[in-house]
Amino acid sequence: MRAPIELGGQDMYNVWSYKKIVPNEKIEYIQNLSDEHGKIVDPIKLNMPADFPKDTETIVTFKNLGKYKTEITFREYADFGQMFEFAKIGLEQCLNKMAAIFIKS
Repeated sequence: MRAPIELGGQDMYNVWSYKKIVPNEKIEYIQNLSDEHGKIVDPIKLNMPADFPKDTETIVTFKNLGKYKTEITFREYADFGQMFEFAKIGLEQCLNKMAAIFIKS
């Protein structure tokens, strides 16, 4: 993820630890901030506010809508406090990158 230019434009990294995968139905994972090598880092060490969560539980569900269409729903279970809008921007960046991969396929 990349922070907005007005907030420094730094790159941020995260890792996902998968808890459950049900093909064509659901993916559950815990998301953590990390360094560029995938080592989990305390958000405070990355200059995040004290109320930024260390763990973000995420559940992604898939709903078949017919020929070549799937509805994807993301639910994040964490209190992002004052960083909510930036967490939303980060998730949107991830989704846009994922969509670009599927468009190339």
